[in-house]
Amino acid sequence: MALWDVLKESIAKIQAALLAKKHDLKGAAFRDASMAICALVTAADGKIDPAERQRVAKLITTNEVLQHFPAEDLRQLYEANLERLAADFDFGKVAVLQEIAKTKEKPVEARATIQIGIVIGGADGTFGEEEKNVIRESCYAVGLLPYEFDL
Repeated sequence: MALWDVLKESIAKIQAALLAKKHDLKGAAFRDASMAICALVTAADGKIDPAERQRVAKLITTNEVLQHFPAEDLRQLYEANLERLAADFDFGKVAVLQEIAKTKEKPVEARATIQIGIVIGGADGTFGEEEKNVIRESCYAVGLLPYEFDL
């Protein structure tokens, strides 16, 4: 099986797990953390590519798990996190990881936040090392171990 097929299958399984829990994922902490991790994955290499920014924004608004949140709220949160990262990547990364860490007390939300990051990171058919690294850091921020997600 080709690497792309393995990645696609893995992402499909993660998305199915998210869908199974979507009724438990309506809290503000999850909403904010999921937009923070989306921004962090978008800017994982320290740059924000306009095409990737637009692609991720589209994925956010079409993801079934996030459908019960107003699309405009999601867009604003995503953009605010990207602006933070663009202004000063290292400082912005600390702030974004703190936002992600707010789900630590709710294991279902914490796991779902990481899964959203993985879905976003692999949606283009690649899951680069920079993306994996920010997902690993996010795992530690919420008290999960990266190996639980094959990272």
